[in-house]
Amino acid sequence: MTRPQPAEASALPHTHGAQAPSEWIARFAHLVRPGGSVLDIACGLGRHMRLFHAQNHAVTGIDKSLVAIESAAILGEAIQADIENHPWPLAGRSFDGVVVTNYLWRPLWPQLLACVQPGGVLLYETFAQGNEAYGKPSRPDFLLAPGELLEVCRGWTVVAYEHGVLGLPDRVVQRIAAIRPGTTTATPARLQP
Repeated sequence: MTRPQPAEASALPHTHGAQAPSEWIARFAHLVRPGGSVLDIACGLGRHMRLFHAQNHAVTGIDKSLVAIESAAILGEAIQADIENHPWPLAGRSFDGVVVTNYLWRPLWPQLLACVQPGGVLLYETFAQGNEAYGKPSRPDFLLAPGELLEVCRGWTVVAYEHGVLGLPDRVVQRIAAIRPGTTTATPARLQP
């Protein structure tokens, strides 16, 4: 099973990842330890890297596209890697926050969860079943089943979870903000009302 990708790195639309940060990611960004490290998986042009960089976090982005990585490199560490077909390039590394938006590759979940350090936060938002009524992605391989992120984060502290239709443009998404069990030596971030 292969995730649809542009034929060439240069085929990446110049706006991919250039839009404003996800409202969900911005809403829960405060959960990441102040000054902590943040990994953005499938970072595109770095919209979430920019958000966390502006909040004085050390940022790392990973994307298959050279165009995306060249753009994101001005913000912090930028790694070009095909994480679906090659070994995970961040083995042994952990981060205070891991961000994933508009990307789903289920075989990656063990590595993704392992790179969230104890007490760190996973902020994840992607398309879910029902999205086929609104457009692409529409293949089940790329749509989360109801409650799937809750199952993936079983045993973690779920701060927030949603599954439903969002507008502008209309789409069905599932999203979670979850804290990995355990503590770090740093003081954990406080929840905001």
